[in-house]
Amino acid sequence: MSAPQATAPNPEPLRRGGAFEWLPEWLQPRDVELPGLGQLRLVETIVLVLVGALLAVATINDVARQTKVNERLIADLRTWRHYTHHDYRNVTADQELLGSASQREVVCGNTSPGAPKATTQICLLVWGPTVDGRRTVHGGWYLPARVEDNVRSARYACFGAASEGLCPR
Repeated sequence: MSAPQATAPNPEPLRRGGAFEWLPEWLQPRDVELPGLGQLRLVETIVLVLVGALLAVATINDVARQTKVNERLIADLRTWRHYTHHDYRNVTADQELLGSASQREVVCGNTSPGAPKATTQICLLVWGPTVDGRRTVHGGWYLPARVEDNVRSARYACFGAASEGLCPR
């Protein structure tokens, strides 16, 4: 009986044909690992794990932020319906008018039944913590029918905080 001969791996990696032919040679899968200590693979693995952790943290942060925004918008719509005593579904909430980072919204909806913006609208300035599913109304204004954008010159009958620079005059 002869002892099995130990053979060193072939330093020339064997290539798989077919689906990976279009890749550069250094990216094609190998059947045999190249000789060496594997430090490059260790560095690549650490970099991939760090990138994956960064993406996971960013995803969790974005989902948490969006959840808070959605909860705030639901409270804003409930606040508008409670304040105006109208159960309309076509109510808009604008986060950009007062600044997206301010957590202050402008919620607008029709004062009488009809298509959106077809009748006079009342817009409310809403901010603060959510209590009992609603937020505090700090002011607002009315908009005439068929005004497409919430422009300052079209606002009238301003009340509360809205009269401090958000309305004409």
